[in-house]
Order: sequence, then structure tokens, then C-alpha cells
Amino acid sequence: TTTAAVDSGFQPTIWRNTPHTNQQSRRLSIGAVTAMVAPMDVFIPPLEPDIEFVRLPKTEKTFGMTFEIKRDAMAQHIIPRWGWDEDQQLQIHRKHFDAKPFFRIDLEGRCVGVVSLFATSDYVRLGEFYLVGDFRGKGLGTRILRHCLSCADEIGLPVRLEYLKWNPVGHLYLRHGFSVISENDIHYFLERPIGSVAGEA
Repeated sequence: TTTAAVDSGFQPTIWRNTPHTNQQSRRLSIGAVTAMVAPMDVFIPPLEPDIEFVRLPKTEKTFGMTFEIKRDAMAQHIIPRWGWDEDQQLQIHRKHFDAKPFFRIDLEGRCVGVVSLFATSDYVRLGEFYLVGDFRGKGLGTRILRHCLSCADEIGLPVRLEYLKWNPVGHLYLRHGFSVISENDIHYFLERPIGSVAGEA
């Protein structure tokens, strides 16, 4: 899992589900605000043979669903340090939910988690990547991470993310070509260059 900061000043886009040339795809995916695609056209390609990514509408129902998945994944890392302030966590999640595209991760038609992925002019931001408990620690997160990295490579951009310093998920990111580019008291900020080869799991 990873908690990601809000990227103010950017509008989220990823890949458009419409045939066009590679040059057009890059312009539509990561261009200026005037070239942004419509929200309904934003998508993450499916991960064959069994995983689909469903763009979530900005509704109270999907807000609640994504928050519950986040709490299930992150409470174990937050409570030992700060306890769990429900109102504060809801406010933080609201900011992230309103600012980014969220995708439901479906495995054979069953929701197993959520992720946020979007491109800016300089990099792809990966965040809000949470799997529900029964599906953690079984290699599913690695599959999805590699898929997202492959999508970023296709449009020729590095990937950035951040995570809580004491969250063991950092080992996964370091094995997949990420390196620390900065840090604060609680987060490491990582970047993976274009086409970095994953290390051994």
C-alpha cells in the first residue's frame, strides 16, 4: 500500500480508450489542460487474464467504499503511531479522493482493492494503492505494480509515489526500480526512471 500526497496544480489523466497514433496518445494523455481527455475516457488497461480496473465516479458511495479499503489496509500502520482519528482520516481521504482518479481493482469480477494512477507532463503518479486483507501477501500487488509501471513506460514517463517510512511496502518498490529522491519526517518520496528493470522478488 501507499499513501500519496495531493498533486495540486495538475488535472488527472491517463490513457484514452480510442484508437489514435502514439503521438496523439501522448498529447491527449499528458498534454496541457486544453488537451485533456474527458473523464469518461480515462482508463487503465486490463491486466490479462483476470484483472480489470474500473474508473470510479465521484459519489458518496464510492468515497465510502474507497475509505473502507484504505482503513483496512492502513490502520495497522497508522494506529501504532498516532491512533485513529476517524474525522481526520476522512478529511485526508476526501482531499485525495476529490483530487485524483480512483480505480476499483476487480479480480475475476470481485473487488480486491483500489489504486490511483494519472499522468502529469513530467511523470506518472501512483498512489492510494490498497488491497483488501485476503489478497495481500499473495503476489497480486506485485502483478498490479508491474502492470502500472509498464503503462507508464509505454508513454515514456517516470513514476513517482510516496509511502510511510515504517510501512514494509517500501521493499516492494525498491525491488522494482524505485529510489528515494527526498523525504520528510514520515514519508519517503520515490521515483522510478523509465524502463527500470525489476529486481528479484
